[in-house]
Amino acid sequence: MTRALRRRDEEVRRVPWWQWVIDVAGLVLLGVLLYGLALVLRRRWIARRGGTFEVSHRLHQQRPDRGWVLGMGRYTDDSLEWFRVFSLSPRPRSSWRRGELVYDGRREPQGPERHTLYPDHLVICCQAREEVVELAMSPASLTGFQSWLEARRPGTDWSR
Repeated sequence: MTRALRRRDEEVRRVPWWQWVIDVAGLVLLGVLLYGLALVLRRRWIARRGGTFEVSHRLHQQRPDRGWVLGMGRYTDDSLEWFRVFSLSPRPRSSWRRGELVYDGRREPQGPERHTLYPDHLVICCQAREEVVELAMSPASLTGFQSWLEARRPGTDWSR
């Protein structure tokens, strides 16, 4: 019995190196596929409430041509939530309340921004609580964004 166990142990130790490489490559491929599937499921879960659109957000504003991150926006009753595209987190990375956002204007992407952002997107600038918020979205999404900013819930005090 011990000879059979020794022989089996020797066979396990003699696994060629290329089989280990194939096993590791298979595990990496499986991990990439599971990550992609998780991203698709997360996007569908976020979009199930409706009111979602593609929007990039400039997280770092130290350099004028850098800091853009692709994402997805979702309107709720009184706020705009922004989610990173390649994150698995179900929570928004940033959120702005409707009453705090003030639309300042729009511009075409400049320099390297043209390669970073989606081809037809415009860059818009907003003020939110003493900070500048830069978003990039399509012209159709911009129209929806402006409508959302101007809209108020029923029972809102319009004198403010």
